[in-house]
Amino acid sequence: MSNLSTFLFDLDGTLIDSTELIMSSFRYTMNVHLGMVPSEEEWRAGFGTPLRPQLARYARSEKELVDMTATYRAHNHEHHDRLVKPYSGIREVIAELKVRGSRMCIVTSKNKVGAERGLRHCALDGFFEALVTADDVTEHKPSPIPVTEGLSRLNADAGQAVFVGDSPHDCQAGRLAHVLTAGALWGPFTREKFKPYSPDYWLEHPHEILRLE
Repeated sequence: MSNLSTFLFDLDGTLIDSTELIMSSFRYTMNVHLGMVPSEEEWRAGFGTPLRPQLARYARSEKELVDMTATYRAHNHEHHDRLVKPYSGIREVIAELKVRGSRMCIVTSKNKVGAERGLRHCALDGFFEALVTADDVTEHKPSPIPVTEGLSRLNADAGQAVFVGDSPHDCQAGRLAHVLTAGALWGPFTREKFKPYSPDYWLEHPHEILRLE
């Protein structure tokens, strides 16, 4: 049994596999507005941060940024259910944590509408006591603010909490919020990308979450 009482989870790349949807939406948006697709590696490096700042790197004006955001979200919405699925074993892990009485919260850089849709589509809604999205905070990961907001909503102690995420941004945010951090290696980021941020735990498979202590 885990000695931890609180589990904070990133969403995309940690609980739900949305990588192909994100990349498809990026390619489509860039082709529509720029007529070409910039470095995909650069876009992937921004996984775990809000959409608008990511797109702002490519927009040539404020109007184009607004239009890019609308294009991306429309494409994302249209193809969401076809391309998004839960990672294998995640549903069982979350259900077991719930049975154990663990406190659970989602901390994501996605907006509320998108996060709620992903949770419903993957049958993960109903397990989490709180949901912190990009709409709820003015600072985003790697800032600790989203993580501390999650702790506040649960009225939970940072000393008994772990933040499970797939990106270095998650690891940085968790460490700055003084919670334990766990790197989910089934997501799009490799161990090499994580190493400079020294997560407290390395997770190769979702079931390993149940052994955290």
